[in-house]
This record gives sequence, C-alpha cells and structure tokens, in this order.
Amino acid sequence: MSILSVQDISKSYKLRKVVKGISLQITSGEVVGLLGPNGAGKTTAFYMIVGLIVADSGKILLDGKDLTSQPMHRRAKLGL
Repeated sequence: MSILSVQDISKSYKLRKVVKGISLQITSGEVVGLLGPNGAGKTTAFYMIVGLIVADSGKILLDGKDLTSQPMHRRAKLGL
C-alpha cells in the first residue's frame, strides 16, 4: 500500500500548462526523485504536493486521507 499517492495533478497559468497529469505512488522506505529539463514542472509538482500552491485538478492522498485542499501546515502536521 502506498503512503503517498498523487493522482493526475495538473497546473496551468493562464493558457500555459505547466504540469500535465502527474501521478506517483510512494511506499514506505522508498526514495523518489523528479528528473527533467529546466521548465519541465518539477518544482511546481513538488509545491503542489507539499501545499505551497493549489493544484488545478487531481488528488493528493497521505495514508488514504485526501490532502488536496489542505494547507501546507496541516499536511506537515500529518507527516508530509
């Protein structure tokens, strides 16, 4: 079972799609890296997962709890 599940998150600024449908499943003990060229959306994806910016679509689950609409400080208290 995954501890962190990111399901099809996306982000756009005006007409520019910055992140298009990223999904991740991370289990206990796993180490994950996001790789890609400059401008690929790595930082934006990370910011959406931790709650610094709001995803336009998709879900972020931690231990099965939906954190998608939770602010960063609540996500941190839950262990993200």
